Amino acid sequence: MRFSALLAALILYACGATWAQSPTYGVGRTPTPEEIRAEDITISPDGKNLPPGKGTAKEGAAIYAQKCAMCHGQNGSGGLAPMLIKPETPVKSSTPCLEPCIGPGSVMALHAPYATVIWDYINRGMPFKQEGSLKPDEVYSLTAFLLYKNGVIQEDEVLAETTLPQVKMPNRDGYAIPNWKPGMPRPFPNGH
Repeated sequence: MRFSALLAALILYACGATWAQSPTYGVGRTPTPEEIRAEDITISPDGKNLPPGKGTAKEGAAIYAQKCAMCHGQNGSGGLAPMLIKPETPVKSSTPCLEPCIGPGSVMALHAPYATVIWDYINRGMPFKQEGSLKPDEVYSLTAFLLYKNGVIQEDEVLAETTLPQVKMPNRDGYAIPNWKPGMPRPFPNGH
């Protein structure tokens, strides 16, 4: 009986080692260095990897009206998509809030610890169903518009790859994990 259990364990172990080394079945391929560089668009808090470009809140207002207002609302709130601009007076919405629910105290321009987070998110994920279609100048302009409308920067400030990382965000010192860097273990292994 003991021998049978040992034999079964050895067979399972051998099969597991074989499965871990199974062939790829011809699915996929190794990406080229050029393809990796094209997808490596991570923007760090210090602005590393930001592309050349610039924009102002005034330029961003026109882009917002054309490409963002239909989802986020004409004034940055009240649309079906999350609130982007803290309203001057409380707003009651009849539409349900999409998860995660973004309210006046947690709009990205007030909650994000670094201005580069806003730039990166807009660049990667907006506009809806046209993600990645904005030019760097448009992303800088939209970022400037949102920061201006939330009282973080002045209307005439020019955001560029050198000035964007210098923006002092309201929540920079209040963020939960301000000193975490890539490669360091996360303090909350379960994501909590």
